[in-house]
Amino acid sequence: MSAIGTLTTHHVGLNVTDLDRSLAFYGDVLGFETLGKGAEGESRFAFLGQDDRLVLTLWEQAGEAYAPARAGLHHLAFEAASLDHVRAAEAALTARGATFAYEGVVAHREGAASGGIFFHDPDGTRLEISVPQGAQDAEAPNATAPTCGFF
Repeated sequence: MSAIGTLTTHHVGLNVTDLDRSLAFYGDVLGFETLGKGAEGESRFAFLGQDDRLVLTLWEQAGEAYAPARAGLHHLAFEAASLDHVRAAEAALTARGATFAYEGVVAHREGAASGGIFFHDPDGTRLEISVPQGAQDAEAPNATAPTCGFF
């Protein structure tokens, strides 16, 4: 352990182009509740969480969509309680017209018990909802690289 101790992720901040659209996606589709909203001049932001725990902050300050070829966030992964929850999220995302990197639930790698769905938010940010167990019957889309790596 380092001199600063053990660190855990507190929350993730995402730049978005349209706060209202992103609030609808992360709230209505993924189930996050709005814990607070505010503005500084023309810039707006929102705090999203579950069970009163902050998970995401959305900052309406991006002028263009997510660029996967640029340095920075690769993808944001959420862990679900069960494969049934992953499939429910997939149905909600499909109904919403979300774009997916792969069709259906896929394994994190060949033979892995972990797996999930990989998709994009309205700004193109890469997202994942997965489980650590239960996806052992799912195929992996890549033979040698992790599924979450190149989508």
